[in-house]
Amino acid sequence: MAKADRRYLERHGLKWRVVIPVPRPLQSALGCTKLRRVLNTDSLSTANLQKWPVVAEFQRQLARASRMTPVDPHTEEALALRETLEQATDDRARRDTLDYISLRADQLAGDPVETADSNSGERAFEYDTERALAAGSFTRLATGDSTLLKSFITQWHGQAARHPRSMADDERALDLLDAWCRANRVDPAIEAITRKVAGRFVAALLDDKAAKRTPRTINKYLSSLSGYWKWLKRRGHVDDNPWREQSLPKAKHGEGAARTFTDGEVLKLLSGVDDNGKHHTAPEYLHAVMRIAALSGARIDAIASLKVSDCEGDLFRFKPQKREPGPRYVPIHSTLVPLVARLCDSKAPSDDLFPELPVPPVGSERERSMPAVKLFGRYRRAVGVDDQLPGKRRSLTTFHSFRRWFITQAERAGQPEHIIAAVVGHKRAGITLGLYSAGPDREQFTRCVEAVKLPTKKSSQAQEEAMSNG
Repeated sequence: MAKADRRYLERHGLKWRVVIPVPRPLQSALGCTKLRRVLNTDSLSTANLQKWPVVAEFQRQLARASRMTPVDPHTEEALALRETLEQATDDRARRDTLDYISLRADQLAGDPVETADSNSGERAFEYDTERALAAGSFTRLATGDSTLLKSFITQWHGQAARHPRSMADDERALDLLDAWCRANRVDPAIEAITRKVAGRFVAALLDDKAAKRTPRTINKYLSSLSGYWKWLKRRGHVDDNPWREQSLPKAKHGEGAARTFTDGEVLKLLSGVDDNGKHHTAPEYLHAVMRIAALSGARIDAIASLKVSDCEGDLFRFKPQKREPGPRYVPIHSTLVPLVARLCDSKAPSDDLFPELPVPPVGSERERSMPAVKLFGRYRRAVGVDDQLPGKRRSLTTFHSFRRWFITQAERAGQPEHIIAAVVGHKRAGITLGLYSAGPDREQFTRCVEAVKLPTKKSSQAQEEAMSNG
């Protein structure tokens, strides 16, 4: 049975209500962090039918608020004139508005300044460059020839159902682009962002050493901009996506690339004993999360979000991650069965497997797993599992290294690549497997999962000797 759609919905007492997060730049204008309205129903299916008119109304409200909080008074005035022009009912009203726009543009440009011709020395009159550029931007915006960068972001977010954290990244990326445009005499408008302009912006992000942005952060912003422009292109607002192929190369191999754990590091993490024999403690739930990650290859947020009902029939039911089309079922490793049974004991099917991790509020940027990620980082460093390069903020070993370790162990155990990819939720290569195949069966999944064994002291020493011998 398909899971009911709960987008934009949350429980409010016995009834359902519509909830839409307010983007951070608009919160002061609207006086709230979320828009809410209670629906007169306790039925989820009915709420799904009733929510859409409310969602549309809230999105219009956000759009109006976005236009009411421009970056400067001239932008606000231009938008007001644009609305007047669009609502003009006859040619005379339209002509009068255009005349006024022209008058205001002349006032913004100011009077030409007397100067001398650089060649002849004769008197010449020139407009101040900055004021002339501002007047041009004002005219284009007021007449509808240019569009503010963030004009359609609320519509995009409403239609794409992006994660709140991604929505915040989108806002930051567009704010950075807007600020750069204004500082570099580029019209801060969608129409002005050509491939060449986009390339200049990327170069500026790289050259801005004071900001200390990593290539990963820059790529995150470029991904936001590219996603926005893809949507704009689909809706007919632009003809091209200038952010395509602008991202920075990702470090996949060699120095600086994130890596898997060694067997010795996994042993330290699971035992809590560092190289000096000192024992470090961590909450029981964190040890459970680590073991599930090591023996399933699942991402931490999928594990943190498990409910008791997601562990039935000797299968984990992991919620969709990244671009997965639906939940992913992974056999529970035989050594995890007693642990999972203990975690489920005395709990209802709808209860959280890890109640220690609080559910973030609707619209929050935080993921369910964030407290566990931070706790794991402190614990990992305490037991001496760290790989920090000079000048880098991020360790090469993170919780995600458990996922890499699982994949590595499954491969070394002789499991086929396409089976491993299906277990961990990677896109399978090739048209035949990726498009036409219905996927591996449960027995193949089980063989892959059971092929992975937690390391022992003996296997760890053997791995260290092999690495030291080249």
